Amino acid sequence: MKKIILLCILAVSMFACKSKSVTGTNENTKAQVAMKGNWVISSVTYPGSQYIKVNSFQIADSECFVGSTWKFVSNNNKGNMALTKAGCTSFSSPITWFVNKDGQFVLKVLDAGIKAKKVREGYILMVANQTATSFQLIDKIDVGGKITDVVYQFQKN
Repeated sequence: MKKIILLCILAVSMFACKSKSVTGTNENTKAQVAMKGNWVISSVTYPGSQYIKVNSFQIADSECFVGSTWKFVSNNNKGNMALTKAGCTSFSSPITWFVNKDGQFVLKVLDAGIKAKKVREGYILMVANQTATSFQLIDKIDVGGKITDVVYQFQKN
């Protein structure tokens, strides 16, 4: 009987120590409402590391994102993005997104006809310098063992 009780306590304690997920935290509604609308990426920079090549979101070279258009709908956390820069592969996709209470921007790039809950991979970026007409999303990447920022500068369209 003691073994059964001990086993039950152990099982309960294992489930109680669940790790915190960025997708499980509450949303920052104020930050999301400020992002509502149509935006353009005006620049992509790598502070302190100007000579690197980055494949952003496993879609295209980061320089192809300059001029890309993004639409964020805050009431349902959906939107879309489109790459249209000359000399780059054109790309367009629906997205789902939200900003959590920790200031992290959680993004999923969706394939046409696939629901967001079926997509298991996404991206977590930090929101910075948010104003009514601009904001930055900062991605952290590993370049030769050194963590480097990739800064996407958004301007209201």
